[in-house]
Amino acid sequence: MARIALYPGSFDPPTLGHVDILRSAGRLFDEVVVAVGIHPGKAPLFDPEERAALIRDCLPLLGSGTGGVRVSFFSDLVVDEARRQGAAALVRGLRDGTDFDYEMQMAGMNDAMAPALTTVFLPAGRATRPITATLVRQIARMGGDVSSFVPEHVAAALKRKLSAT
Repeated sequence: MARIALYPGSFDPPTLGHVDILRSAGRLFDEVVVAVGIHPGKAPLFDPEERAALIRDCLPLLGSGTGGVRVSFFSDLVVDEARRQGAAALVRGLRDGTDFDYEMQMAGMNDAMAPALTTVFLPAGRATRPITATLVRQIARMGGDVSSFVPEHVAAALKRKLSAT
């Protein structure tokens, strides 16, 4: 039986931090489903299909030795998406203690709703620890260079998207 993990998030945009966590998750699981969250209360820079395409274009960066990766979309509870995908685990990246505190609360709530689903915390690598998609968007909107925070194709997509607005 394949070990499937769900890696949920907004991925707006996918960063090198996301790639780092996805690479680590791919070493642990046979399959990782990157679940792009669609939340009506949020106004993302990239639409869900764009985010999915950017994620798929990141896959060559993962290298060998990682499990299969696919992308899904969800607009309800993450535990419901995990059930639909047959996932036994949720993957969450941790950058610092603030992330840990928040993620522990989420893990507790998810455990209450889906006790069979395990949350696996993966630490961000030293080089990617300070990267957040929110900061990347802010830097890009202000004309800053984000090339050390996102894959090359994501930097180009940000530039195109922001020049069109």
